Amino acid sequence: MANIAVIGTQWGDEGKGKVVDLYAEEADVIARFQGGNNAGHTLVVKGKQTILHLVPSGILHKNKICLIGNGVVLDPRVLLEEITELKARRLFPAETRLFISEGCHVIMPYHRLIDVAREKRRGAGKIGTTGRGIGPAYEDKAARMGIRVVDLLNEEVFREKLEAIIEEKNFYLSHFFNEASVDQNAILEEYLNYAEKLRPYVADTVSILNREIRMGKKVLFEGAQGCHLDIDHGTYPFVTSSNTVIGGALSGTGIGPSFIHEVVGVCKAYTTRVGSGPFVTEIRGEIGDYLQQAGKEFGATTGRKRRCGWLDMVLVRRASMVSGITALAITKLDVLTGLDKLKICVAYRTQEGEEYVDYVPADGQKLSRCEPLYEELEGWGEDIREARTIDDLPKNARRYLEMIETLSGLPVILVSVGAGRNETIILRNPF
Repeated sequence: MANIAVIGTQWGDEGKGKVVDLYAEEADVIARFQGGNNAGHTLVVKGKQTILHLVPSGILHKNKICLIGNGVVLDPRVLLEEITELKARRLFPAETRLFISEGCHVIMPYHRLIDVAREKRRGAGKIGTTGRGIGPAYEDKAARMGIRVVDLLNEEVFREKLEAIIEEKNFYLSHFFNEASVDQNAILEEYLNYAEKLRPYVADTVSILNREIRMGKKVLFEGAQGCHLDIDHGTYPFVTSSNTVIGGALSGTGIGPSFIHEVVGVCKAYTTRVGSGPFVTEIRGEIGDYLQQAGKEFGATTGRKRRCGWLDMVLVRRASMVSGITALAITKLDVLTGLDKLKICVAYRTQEGEEYVDYVPADGQKLSRCEPLYEELEGWGEDIREARTIDDLPKNARRYLEMIETLSGLPVILVSVGAGRNETIILRNPF
């Protein structure tokens, strides 16, 4: 028995969806533990692309249990649309079960409106939120005024909770943001309709998960975003609103720490970031544009162009530290093909001459002023998409991976050399 967690080591968009999809073949249970439909996991199977925002990436496999844990904030409309599309495309196997935690907090229309209005008000100082209402939903959860999935299923309880909060939200929208208020009755009708459609999936997922673990089943924990978007450990305030590190897998599903046996950190072969915030290794100009185009670096959720830069091992080392990462999965190595010279950031240097190898300054201004210290490596020109073993790779590609292992102190156990499920080198199976 082995239970595996898949965690992003950068600012999200590392390719976790593909890694989870591959590992899901051997897992019995796939559990999503945080975030909401601000995440977008892209899978390519038999040349066809599927983007999942809420449903765990293991849904494409037969005879699985897929869980949406209590740490997720749920937009019922988005989830139901996703389920409908998967079934229409025959990608939701009848033998696979999907369960939604009754403790999930629900994203309401006013959450989305507040999210967008805040970004508009911030102007040039905006965070870069997706506008999906994720942050405001987590705010209400922390303020103990949120509406959970279990509340939706009880019309009387839902009506009372909505009535208790709607006056405050409308005051905030209309008087502070000068935006239109929301209609309580319309929300009630819309969400009660969602409740009936969601009812067959709602369950005590904590008991289901712990039962499966006790029975010796293999569990795969699926994270969203990446370590440096974590609300506590990320580049605050340019972060998401949940814990994306390994601790979120525990609280977001309801298991103890001894039940996770391996933590696989997913690391893109270069670095990308969506939205605002410090980015020490960002490349502007021809090479940055090349990475953006070759890597198809557009957000799976928002469609926004991602900022691109060289691989930053300071970020990866820090992610390893806070999540106890035991191995790395390297993605998009093929995107670097054709570049004559490659760089890897091995440390940051401040204006005062300090150097950091595993510390990402919490002071955003200090981080923004850091200069990257690089190791330069030779690139390769050979097409590597057909490589299925490490020896199939060009010498310089192997050296690049060896450098990552040396700098991180972690073994590379998977290398993605293309978008397709089969375009992968498996060095060790974590299960």
